[in-house]
This record gives sequence, C-alpha cells and structure tokens, in this order.
Amino acid sequence: MVVEAELRSGSLITARIGAEQGRDVLAVPGSPLDPRAKGCNDLIRQGAAICENVDDVLRALEGFGGFQATATPWLAEPDTGFDPPTDAFREHVAGLLSPTPVSRDDIIRAVGGPAAPVLAALAELELAGRAEFNPGGTVAAT
Repeated sequence: MVVEAELRSGSLITARIGAEQGRDVLAVPGSPLDPRAKGCNDLIRQGAAICENVDDVLRALEGFGGFQATATPWLAEPDTGFDPPTDAFREHVAGLLSPTPVSRDDIIRAVGGPAAPVLAALAELELAGRAEFNPGGTVAAT
C-alpha cells in the first residue's frame, strides 16, 4: 500500500517490484495539485487498487493465506513445578548470607536445589530490606 509518493520515488520502485512478484498494490488517492500524490494517482491509473479505508485493505487481504499465527507457548503459564519459597526456606537462605558479599551461585550451590526458589528467596529478602544485591552477581546481608 502506497500512501504518498512523488513520480520518482522509492515507494514506486517498491510497488513496481511487488506487482512484478504478483502482490496486490494499493494506493491512496490524493489531490492532483499535490506533488506528493502524483505517484499514487499514477499507480491507480496503471491498475493499482484504490485504498480509501481499512475495508479496502481487508478486502485485499481476504484471499491471502499468508502466514498463520503460531501457538504462543510463552504466553501460557509454564508448568515449572515452582512453588514460592516458604518462610523456613527463606530463613535458611538468609542464614547463608553475611555482611561480606557472596556470589549468588555460591548460595545456590550451598542450598543444593534448583536456582529459581533460591533467587526468589533472595529477591524477597532484598524487598524486605534484609539483603542487598551488589554488582557482579553478589549479595550481602544488610
């Protein structure tokens, strides 16, 4: 669909290439006095479909099988088996912290379980003001 084009413009080159590939070309008509509309008006004279509103676009796309929307698994809630950390687990993680910054990876290894609940517990501790994330992936007790 060409909205605005002078008689010598890249938009007309793109429209020509699209037409050569069998694509539908739509053009929005414009005032014959406006040089920016001369290209669109010329496309319409050459057989491009007139596009005055969204219905014209939808009509042109009606037969287009095109790309089908694929399933979007990232929008669905993943079944990770992750449960939010319990108070006891959070306290266990808090017990591994000290005023000296320690790597989050070291804490995960010390817990010996999956990383997600440990990181969630650390985030909750930080929100509660009991831990502080530092640059370089370290965390310290506050």
